[in-house]
Amino acid sequence: MKKILQFYNSTVESLYKTKHVSVFQLYPKTISLSLLLSEFSNMSVFLFMLLVSILNPVVSHKSCDFPAVFNLGDSNSDTGGYASAFTPPTSPYGDTYFHMPARRFSDGRLIIDFIAEAFGLPFINAYLDSVGTNFSHGINFATSASTIRLPISVIPNGGFSPFYLGLQNSQFEQFKVRSQVIRKQGGLLASLMPKEEYFSKALYTFDIGQNDLGEGFFSNLTVQEVNASIPDIINKFSANIKNIYNLGARFFWVHNTGPIGCLPYVLVAFASTEKDPAGCLKPYNEVAQYFNLKLKESIAQLRNEFPSAAFTYVDIYSVKYSLFAEPQKHGFELPLVTCCGYGGEYNYSSAVLCGGTITVNGTEIFVGSCDNPSVRVVWDGIHYTEAANKFIFDQISTGSFSDPAVPLKQACQS
Repeated sequence: MKKILQFYNSTVESLYKTKHVSVFQLYPKTISLSLLLSEFSNMSVFLFMLLVSILNPVVSHKSCDFPAVFNLGDSNSDTGGYASAFTPPTSPYGDTYFHMPARRFSDGRLIIDFIAEAFGLPFINAYLDSVGTNFSHGINFATSASTIRLPISVIPNGGFSPFYLGLQNSQFEQFKVRSQVIRKQGGLLASLMPKEEYFSKALYTFDIGQNDLGEGFFSNLTVQEVNASIPDIINKFSANIKNIYNLGARFFWVHNTGPIGCLPYVLVAFASTEKDPAGCLKPYNEVAQYFNLKLKESIAQLRNEFPSAAFTYVDIYSVKYSLFAEPQKHGFELPLVTCCGYGGEYNYSSAVLCGGTITVNGTEIFVGSCDNPSVRVVWDGIHYTEAANKFIFDQISTGSFSDPAVPLKQACQS
């Protein structure tokens, strides 16, 4: 009890000095502990409220009521954009959760799907979908192979999407205007569009940048040359964020890029590169870390420039890397080995991808899924399994990997 009294007295003093809003402000500074305890049913309730107020004030904050989610990004959050514009993924893509190809580059749900679920919203449909789409609670502009900057070569004459971030930004601008025209016209289509006020109340999520690094690596640029390109990439990213802010966005949830040096498509292509203890390519991960450093700095600058907005920088790199460095700790195995692939140490070859067929010694082999995707990290050599995506979401949604350290459901308060 003596220690509790000492804790109480020091806490009251601290709360008054910092003008912390709590139960203590309802009473005179000289209030006795016994009198305060009389306001509660028992000691445990008092201590719980005291500790919550002091040690974790965020807990007492009200959750954000995001009525919609607007997403911009690449294949890590593509729910159908690439499939609508080009060639959709085939089985076994989608088999784990959807039991059919679901236009996502995974065996099931992506992080963006878990984000939508967290707010009780339906999965976010792709902007490029033209059939059966409902945009009333958000829209997804992401496409696989998208970059922040306009890529040097695009599909079908290259490996990257023409829907780079600047174009996604333009699509959003058009959608905002056209959706409200449709709402004013009334009828069935009006109910499929977001309400006007949703644009200022929605959560805007971003997961893009990995392909900008990949474009440099696969264009035979040196690590130093790719690093030198990063400031310009980040400047382009910031410019797009500012444009979207000017269109009414106020709540931003920005993922940094993952450990690209741990993914089989990079491990196979640059096999002679130095590896770290986890078996990942050290120089390529260092480039990703430098990208993330500059991205974090840009978010800090945006936060200062637009104090009325809430910008949350999410360190998704650390969570993803932990899956490769300590897989058993998290219930995973063979983290560097592709679940749906064929050939070599990493079960991956760019010559035949997941869902394709290859002829070996006169026998046609279908490239299908491993037996248990739920314990595997990498799905097709480039993207993550649903199990990995769920693990990542569970970690980042708590706010433990965010700057500022706010949970996903309080991202309007950062």
